[in-house]
Amino acid sequence: MEWTACLDEYEKLVFRMNTPRVVIDNAVCSTATLVKVDSARRHGILLEAVQVLTDLNLSIKKAYISSDGRWFMDVFHVTDQNGDKLTDESVIHYIEQSLGTIHFGTSNCSNGLTALELTGTDRLGLLSEVFAVLADLQCNVVESKVWTHNGRIASLIYVKDCDSGCPIEDSQKIDRIEARLRNVLKGDNDIRSAKTSVSMAVTHTERRLHQMMFADRDYDRKPILQHSTDSPVITVQNWAERGYSIVNIQCKDRAKLLFDVVCTLTDMDYVVFHATVKTAGDRGHMEFYIRHTDGTPISSEPERQRVIQCLEAAIQRRASEGVRLELCTEDRPGLLAYVTRTFRENGLNVTRAEISTTKGNALNVFYVTDAIGNPADPNTIESVRQKIGLSDLKVKELPLIYHAKGEREEQAVGVGGAVLLSLGSLVRRNLYNLGLIRSHS
Repeated sequence: MEWTACLDEYEKLVFRMNTPRVVIDNAVCSTATLVKVDSARRHGILLEAVQVLTDLNLSIKKAYISSDGRWFMDVFHVTDQNGDKLTDESVIHYIEQSLGTIHFGTSNCSNGLTALELTGTDRLGLLSEVFAVLADLQCNVVESKVWTHNGRIASLIYVKDCDSGCPIEDSQKIDRIEARLRNVLKGDNDIRSAKTSVSMAVTHTERRLHQMMFADRDYDRKPILQHSTDSPVITVQNWAERGYSIVNIQCKDRAKLLFDVVCTLTDMDYVVFHATVKTAGDRGHMEFYIRHTDGTPISSEPERQRVIQCLEAAIQRRASEGVRLELCTEDRPGLLAYVTRTFRENGLNVTRAEISTTKGNALNVFYVTDAIGNPADPNTIESVRQKIGLSDLKVKELPLIYHAKGEREEQAVGVGGAVLLSLGSLVRRNLYNLGLIRSHS
């Protein structure tokens, strides 16, 4: 009995050590809700924490990340899409529950759907051809996300059989779907790089899109048109004394920016040991202290350049180019094929898309430009709306991010409320407090 009791106590201790401690505080800061996470450190846990917050469409205004030996601590300053603190108890409870279980890992399944992965060369009307093939093969598109970058396209499409409403498991039908989609993606000049695959489950959709574009080496291609002069400024340098590589990023702030950066670093097998994140106005500033998973810093100039290229691509993939169109109507077979064909026939190119269906209604978002990537003619947009339905297809501005609230520096006690004086100062101060570096004052 005594030995059994000791084992029980040991198991409880291990569970407590491995279970993240989550504190959500609305009292410390006047402009944001603080989310604090303490956990045993393992590769990828930072990404999972950021993923929980960004999947709720929360805006991370500031963040302070530190790893002390085998322990990991995050502090996030978050607001909702309107720039307000979190007050919905169900949302707060969900965050506590989700962050409290990230140590044990989560797997995203396709919820009874068949997942199609597509990568290839982007071109005008490609998406309409893809959806036309799926409609012809009696595949009902339930959800989908489409990204384009540097002339490449990556898409995850979740489908079910139109007749049965079940996942598509027939091997012959799956082969037909893959073959026809591959032919569409190949077109006339993409014989080698066009790829399709079918599965019953995938990882987190947006993380998978990053992985697909990374594998497709979109970061190594030149953009067809360079519209924006507001490119991210990224530097990478080594701190030889402490064995870190320091990544500094300055760019335009937007939703899910931190997720995109951390996702890329994680999938490139880098570990973030310390970081500071701050937004000011419409700008985002981030600094990461990283090493390889084997504990070594970046070791060569080609590797340094590759990190810069990959982070630039990660930031730009989700950058919204074009007019945002929202389609809200009753779902029906062939709807996506019809809508995207109308776009193509009017010379509109889809640069990004988010497709979803809820209770029989289609809720779709498209970002469109003209055929060569320039801003679409407003008259063309109105003509397309007339054909699809003025009440169904609407022009929407991008969601507003209110930075004014975040610019008021909060006065508070403790790590969570500390003012981020500069991107590097808090990290260095923390390392000094831990006895890892000497003061130079």
